[in-house]
Amino acid sequence: MATNTETGRFGEEIALRLLYDKGYIIHERNWRYRNKEVDIIAQEGNELVIVEVKLRNSDTYGTALQAITEDKKQNLIIAANHYIQSHRLKYSVRYDIIAIDIAPDKSYKVEHIRRAFYPTQAGAIRSSRYSLRNRIPKIYKKA
Repeated sequence: MATNTETGRFGEEIALRLLYDKGYIIHERNWRYRNKEVDIIAQEGNELVIVEVKLRNSDTYGTALQAITEDKKQNLIIAANHYIQSHRLKYSVRYDIIAIDIAPDKSYKVEHIRRAFYPTQAGAIRSSRYSLRNRIPKIYKKA
């Protein structure tokens, strides 16, 4: 039985092959910023593409696509912003998802969703600095 790490690598290899076959330039794999990780950072034309790869070998907890939470999107955005700033890039950015669902017979279905989400979507960006709780004057807060 494969470990989660081995299964994850298998999914990333499928995704990398797919992107490479489509002509993408791969810049980074498993790029980290603090406790956040971007699975693949690639380029298609003049766009920087931030790719989240999600693999599920069971539908017990939903499909691979359903496993991508708002928190995960937020973390991708934060990490991508840091990558862009630290490398002083001037590309437009898009966020893609490659969802891989493995069937019991070990066949798999790959779905590449271009522009899967945008940083401005409700819930995709939130931070304690912008929380309403921090904007309420002290006199209205409970003691």
